[in-house]
Amino acid sequence: MNFNMKKNKRDHTKTGLLAALAAYSFWGVLPIYFKIVDTVPSLEVFAHRVLWSVPFGFIIILIRKQWHEVKRTAFNPNVLKYLFFSALLISTNWYLYIVAVQTNEILQASLGYYINPLLYVLVGVTLLNERLRALQLIAIFIATIGVLILTLSTGKFPWIAVSLAITFTAYGVIRKNADVGAMPGLFIETIFILPFAIGYFYFLANNGTLFFGDDHILDSFFLILAGPFTVFPLLFFALAAKRLRLTTIGMMQFLSPTMQFVVALIYGETLSQASFICFICIWIAIIVFMHDAISEGSLESY
Repeated sequence: MNFNMKKNKRDHTKTGLLAALAAYSFWGVLPIYFKIVDTVPSLEVFAHRVLWSVPFGFIIILIRKQWHEVKRTAFNPNVLKYLFFSALLISTNWYLYIVAVQTNEILQASLGYYINPLLYVLVGVTLLNERLRALQLIAIFIATIGVLILTLSTGKFPWIAVSLAITFTAYGVIRKNADVGAMPGLFIETIFILPFAIGYFYFLANNGTLFFGDDHILDSFFLILAGPFTVFPLLFFALAAKRLRLTTIGMMQFLSPTMQFVVALIYGETLSQASFICFICIWIAIIVFMHDAISEGSLESY
């Protein structure tokens, strides 16, 4: 009996690790998908991401028998309020990410998601009155130095990286306060954004500038894939979250921006000396941050 319990636990953990690996790998190679459809204007790509996330999300919710949670949330004004604002934030984040890829700024996107967990610490200090531990302070200081070096040397503030980090951090904080699961929450968020997407498609169709249709069959096929490419990673992440310690999930989250960093170099983005120094600072900050979180047993707060 004891042997079977241990075996089941190992299998449970193995499934969780594979699910987490799938989720973070999906997010890590997502720039490749947006490069494939970079002939389509970024705003139309964003609208397709919203549109096709709805039916694919609906299918996943039915399979996981979560429709009752969607209905329960739909009649909860307090939760809907949170989801409305989180929808605005995640839609901004999605659009900025598409723009970053299509304008050859994948390195900035990678930088943004490296900065993200450090911003969570700042939010805890400024909004939740949490005390900043010494190593957390050092990590944030080192990361700030890296961003300042990049800004001063190029004369251009890395607004894409910072905007991605801020919008996703704010999104995470709001979703933390919304009493709804990951998939039902995402489904309702996309429902909130859906009228914009439909209205934008109507505008493009009237002006004869819609890429989707018979004249762009291959583009249309890839644009439909925006739905599963948005929904499936979240599904895998939800499966992993139920099977793994939060410390493990927290350590694995840096896989995505690391893969994005590699993808950027594959696509020929230039890693200037200032960018290299900035990333070195960020990597050191992340190592310090992770060491502090693990040693204090506090990674679950992020």
